[in-house]
Amino acid sequence: MAAHDPAFDARVLRRIQWIILALGVAGSIALTIARTWRVGGGFLMGAAISYVSFWRWQQVVNALGTKPARRSLFWMLRFLLLAALAYVIIRFARIDLKAALAGLLVSAAAVIIEIVYELIYAGT
Repeated sequence: MAAHDPAFDARVLRRIQWIILALGVAGSIALTIARTWRVGGGFLMGAAISYVSFWRWQQVVNALGTKPARRSLFWMLRFLLLAALAYVIIRFARIDLKAALAGLLVSAAAVIIEIVYELIYAGT
């Protein structure tokens, strides 16, 4: 088995972040043109939440093995605040809920695209 390469991990994570951003913007533009700005905006909002979620999971993984900080209450309150903010935006801006939920899947799609990329270009 090959040795672990932290530089490889950093490149993969950077590519995934760029793929998330590209899918979010491209999907939002395409849905705005094909449907309405509310559908495109909903997708963009979902993709933004997906990006923040991916980034937060990176922070959690990077914090593993370090001294635990006693900030769990702060993290929970921040999560509840973000959830409430997303609810208010969707409810009162009348952004399309289905598009926002589809936008939440952007990070999963980015990971799948990265896997396919690595399978194709693994030997080069």
